[in-house]
Amino acid sequence: MRVLNAHDNGARRVSDAHDVRPSTEADAEEPIQALKSGILIAVPCPQISKGVNITSPLAICVGHVSDIKRFARMDPLPHGLLDCLLLGPVTVVLRRASWRIGVRVPDCNFMRIVTRGSGSALALTGANLSGQRSSVCIKDFENLWEHCKYVYDGGVLLSGCAGSTMVELIKPGKYKILRAGSVKEETVVILEKHTLLDDGMAT
Repeated sequence: MRVLNAHDNGARRVSDAHDVRPSTEADAEEPIQALKSGILIAVPCPQISKGVNITSPLAICVGHVSDIKRFARMDPLPHGLLDCLLLGPVTVVLRRASWRIGVRVPDCNFMRIVTRGSGSALALTGANLSGQRSSVCIKDFENLWEHCKYVYDGGVLLSGCAGSTMVELIKPGKYKILRAGSVKEETVVILEKHTLLDDGMAT
């Protein structure tokens, strides 16, 4: 599960299960308007997060691969690479000015509609601290409900998921696996088909 937009704006808080909303395409307009107003909401994340770590790159969600160029440098990347890597459980770490940024295109229609409707990228943070058990359903972060105006229920996520595979694509012609995640082997095949060389896996 993910928590989006930390600006409070004096919004009414979630107090009980009656304030939980479904996360269907038909229900996407409400969170879009909430985000445009700077309101804190919680949404389903199909790829389990490993939690908040202040040394990790900022992670954002975009609605389509074509949106990435608004937020990160894509010029050193082979043509078509990101289209092959994304959508799904892969986070690519790219360069934005002098810092790194993690980018994901979620394999979830609700999240893509909400993201594109917001008119920008969405900053993501897991509903758990680094090192703590990942939240796999909304009950796992019930202690945070009071801080959110809306909580969107995506059901139970796969508890055995290893999280998204995180790959750094900053050095021209090279890749570095920062986190093996759930699709490392498939990701490496795509990277090497695009003639990128392994720059070593982060420890």
